[in-house]
Amino acid sequence: MFEKPSAQEMAPATVKGRILIIDDEADIRESLGTLLELENYQVEMAANAAEGLRRLESASYDLVLLDLMMPDRSGLEVLDEIRQRDTETPIFMITAYGSVEIAVQALKAGANDYFSKPWDNEKLLIEIDRMIAKGRLERENTQLKRALKQRYSFPNIVGKSERMHRVLDLVAQVAPSRSTILINGETGTGKELIAKAIHANSPRADQNFVPVNSGSLPPDLLESTLFGHVKGAFTGAMVNKKGYFELANRGTIFFDEIGNIGLETQAKLLRVIQEREFMPLGSTETIRVDVRILAATNADLRRLVEEGKFREDLYYRLNVINIVLPPLRERKEDIPPLIEHFFNYYCRENNKFLDSNGRSILRYEPEAMQLMMDYNWPGNVRELENAVERSVVLASQPVVPASVLPDSILHAGGVRIRTDERGYLPPDASLFEIVADFERRKIIEALEACNWSQTEAAEALHIPLSTLNQKIKRLDIQIKRKSDKSAS
Repeated sequence: MFEKPSAQEMAPATVKGRILIIDDEADIRESLGTLLELENYQVEMAANAAEGLRRLESASYDLVLLDLMMPDRSGLEVLDEIRQRDTETPIFMITAYGSVEIAVQALKAGANDYFSKPWDNEKLLIEIDRMIAKGRLERENTQLKRALKQRYSFPNIVGKSERMHRVLDLVAQVAPSRSTILINGETGTGKELIAKAIHANSPRADQNFVPVNSGSLPPDLLESTLFGHVKGAFTGAMVNKKGYFELANRGTIFFDEIGNIGLETQAKLLRVIQEREFMPLGSTETIRVDVRILAATNADLRRLVEEGKFREDLYYRLNVINIVLPPLRERKEDIPPLIEHFFNYYCRENNKFLDSNGRSILRYEPEAMQLMMDYNWPGNVRELENAVERSVVLASQPVVPASVLPDSILHAGGVRIRTDERGYLPPDASLFEIVADFERRKIIEALEACNWSQTEAAEALHIPLSTLNQKIKRLDIQIKRKSDKSAS
């Protein structure tokens, strides 16, 4: 076999990792243990499953070598029990059988790899080295992400989806830097919230955050707003006025919808980014500033560059780091926590439906919640927030019915009413289906009585014609042609 190294030869500084061997065969344990100790691994051994599980409860290891066949329990059972408590520690199965079926079973149950007796020492050591290094890197990455999330605060950004976690991880990484950042996303996805989070978690957090609505001002007024002006610079300039860049000195300036800025203003903005200086309108003196620039757009700036509507050099200056916000329809798992967040906020705003701790007790009935989940939210989080605020204001009881939702949501996909071949509802029909079916029958009755005249039917039902039209669409009522009453 191998000669074990002395304790002096195994200095603690050289230990590459801790490995637990669980195998009932003493020769296997000793042989593996000696091989691994020669490679500067700290090795512990267990002669059966019960002892191995006890060791795993009291200590952590970088790798577990687990025998597939043991007298007290099978290795697959032990593997399953380990994975119920620990999904990260790498586990290699040891088997004397080496069949594909056994390997597949072990890998499906959570093993990272397997090797057969007798094994190739060199190949085994290579795989163990690789797996321990990979596991250590993954743990370090997990710890880094946890540290970042503890260090950086995003109180107004709600999202549990993997895509939003990636966005927030990137925000945490770039916030401490001085780099210019371009935030892409559809209208209503929360681009300004992300910009504020970057500022709030940067060294400039105690300085001004100055937002600029780039598309709401004509070019001349925008330049005056950005760079300021001196007295007499133009008609109506009665006094000197500081611009946003000067107000944002040592802080952050945020350009919302930067694609709307004209080419002349783009050239002046490029100069500020490059030279860190500008001249107020009507002045011959330059002002130096230290400003971090964040920009956002829902437009394709590359396409605007190709069309000659946006400067290519400015685009590359802005696009040092790009953060892309996913639309709400692509992260629907974030809808329930967003609803809860907005319920809490607007219930407090309206002092309605609060428990003793000031938390909302409001919730949507199942049918309403399903409609919220099925809707595609073209206005993204902003549209969702408006729908929730409406629900809070209109709700008269803690369970919010679907009827208070905006028409755009109610009518988006139509109401699905389950009926049998005779047109009857099933015994398990929900209250929502019962009400919708009753409403549909009453509207059809009114339309038939009025010879399918929607105007007359609306009058008979005492509702506006527009409301009737919406209900006809939502309930999928097929309008028949008016019959000729004079025909015989």
